[in-house]
Amino acid sequence: MRAFDGQHSDRVAIKRTREQKEVQLRQLREQFAALKSHAAPAIRESMGKRIAELEAELAGPARRRP
Repeated sequence: MRAFDGQHSDRVAIKRTREQKEVQLRQLREQFAALKSHAAPAIRESMGKRIAELEAELAGPARRRP
């Protein structure tokens, strides 16, 4: 049972601004570069996938609010 509508367990994507996505991308790149050589391949793969997704989103046209 949910405590209230809209809580994180509703599995709704978190909406982030372009600036927040840029910060997240920078942090992910730093974390990816700092991974040890013995880190699990699944971790490397998932981080690489998320980095690629963020780069694709940021490469798209910037949305402007009217």
